Amino acid sequence: MKFFFCVIGMVMIVEGLPYFAFPGKMKEMVQIMISLEDTKLRRFGFILMLAGLCIIYFAMDGR
Repeated sequence: MKFFFCVIGMVMIVEGLPYFAFPGKMKEMVQIMISLEDTKLRRFGFILMLAGLCIIYFAMDGR
């Protein structure tokens, strides 16, 4: 459980960093995302999830 909370904390740091470092650019990015179709956002999210899964798989030495 301790490891799980560490991972969640790291995700929150990585997710929050762009908003802290580039608030103006993030506002522009959100407006662009609003104009995108749902299917494109879903596809992008799915690709990100697959990439994350691959990174975890290879980081764990492919076990």
